[in-house]
Amino acid sequence: MSPQLNVQGNARAWLLLIFLGVLWGVTFSLAKMSTEGGAHPIGINYWCCLIGAAILISGSFIFKRPLPLRRDVLIVCTVCGVLGSVIPGIAYFYAASHVSPGVLAITIATVPLMTFLAAAILGVERVSITRLLGVFLGIVSIALLIGPSTSLPDRSAIPWVLLAVGAALCYTAENLFVSMRMPTDINVYTLVGGMFLVATIVMTPLVIITGTFEPLLWPFERAEWAILGMAAITVVAYGLFLYLIIFAGPVFASQTAYVVTLSGVFWGIIIFNDEHSLWVWLSLGVMMLALALVTPKKDKSQPAAPLKHMNKA
Repeated sequence: MSPQLNVQGNARAWLLLIFLGVLWGVTFSLAKMSTEGGAHPIGINYWCCLIGAAILISGSFIFKRPLPLRRDVLIVCTVCGVLGSVIPGIAYFYAASHVSPGVLAITIATVPLMTFLAAAILGVERVSITRLLGVFLGIVSIALLIGPSTSLPDRSAIPWVLLAVGAALCYTAENLFVSMRMPTDINVYTLVGGMFLVATIVMTPLVIITGTFEPLLWPFERAEWAILGMAAITVVAYGLFLYLIIFAGPVFASQTAYVVTLSGVFWGIIIFNDEHSLWVWLSLGVMMLALALVTPKKDKSQPAAPLKHMNKA
């Protein structure tokens, strides 16, 4: 590959990473927007799973990559559907109705931190003082959000911040499970479709029993457009993230977390005119440093590893 092509490839990778992060970052504002009309978090999450499943499963059949009904595949889809969509999705929509999009964006940045810590405890990752320091700074970042009395506009929002962190913990568990149980012969995009399908199946009786089904009636209002936007962005973002891993490698792609968090904060300012305290800005800065320390350094003696799992940004 010529130096010129290398430069073009690097530019393309960075542009894709920035676009993906900015696109994914707006979902925090869309989450809050979807709750403004009084829609129930369970009903909102149900539509996101259903629309995502419909798009991805349809695409799998169109491209002749149907989901194999094998035991190992069904187990992965079930676990990921529950840990990656049902539980954290409902939790985030509950939290979105009580905290700002920027604060939500900061909490999601704890996923790679907790993933490393759990992997180190399980012996999957080598223990590193630098990366452990990153985990510690992540804890400090969350403490800056909930500790000072003037950090959040309303102290009653603290349990919802902790709920969002709990949702991030679900994503961590999903990451670890997929890294160990991901079938290597299945297209990941197809598997994600199966994950959303299982999540939809699990949530169908839940919305019926709880009476939280939210009909999407035409003409759509702001909340309905937000739900459709989140579902579409999730599908597109997964696809772009997978392409970025293949094109630039998993270590480079993991840097999406920085852009997602930063853009999530600034989308909230643009859309909702959010005003954050000094403590929130300090929390954001500390979290960025934590991500920088935890992000693995690429071993130049080894080629980029093939995709085995997807980290939530």
